[in-house]
This record gives sequence, structure tokens and C-alpha cells, in this order.
Amino acid sequence: MIKMISYTISFILMTLGIYTVLAKENLIKKIIGLTIFTNGIHLFLIALGYFQTTQTKIAPILTTLNTPIAETFANPLPQALVLTSIVIDLSITALAAALIIQIHKKFKTVSAKKLNRLKG
Repeated sequence: MIKMISYTISFILMTLGIYTVLAKENLIKKIIGLTIFTNGIHLFLIALGYFQTTQTKIAPILTTLNTPIAETFANPLPQALVLTSIVIDLSITALAAALIIQIHKKFKTVSAKKLNRLKG
């Protein structure tokens, strides 16, 4: 049940993010939409790594060798991928914000439609 709720929320976040990127003209709103979209993807990847069993999952750190590894450990791969993706998302957001600041300084607007009309 928890997994389906996570999938549903991640789908809603991804849909809302794509809608914001495609429908809004303000470049800052487009960055916010892109961040919402990537957060939906992060939630989806974390939900993929969650196993619903009767046992609680633990981090994959070996303390003794007589425990069945596959039954007690959570999958760390989606968590590592999401952590890497968060760092990449942060750098893309910072770069896009810096570009929008420069666009605003030069053209005095952050509207994508007005920038499109400035083509010469």
C-alpha cells in the first residue's frame, strides 16, 4: 500500500513539473517545474528500492557473516542513484538560475515569449 502511494505521488509530481515547464512562460517558474519533476523522479526511484516485508530492512553493513544477506538488507543502489541525481539537479538549477540572472540583466525580462520575440 505504501508503495502505491509513493508511485502515485511521484506520478503527480512528475506531471505537475512537466506541466509547469511546458505551460508557463516565466523562466523562473520553468526552473521550479523542472525541480518538481526531478523530485518526482527521485521519489519514484526511492520507492523502487523499497521492499515491503515483515522484517525491517537495514543498511547493507556486515557485522556478522551468519545473517542471510538477501533477506535483511535494503537495496542501496536506488539510494546512491538518487543522491547522485540530487547533486546533478542542484548544479543544473544553479546554472539555470545564473543564466536567468544574466538574461534579466541584458533583456530586462524573464518571459520566454518576450525573449522569443527579441530574435533578430
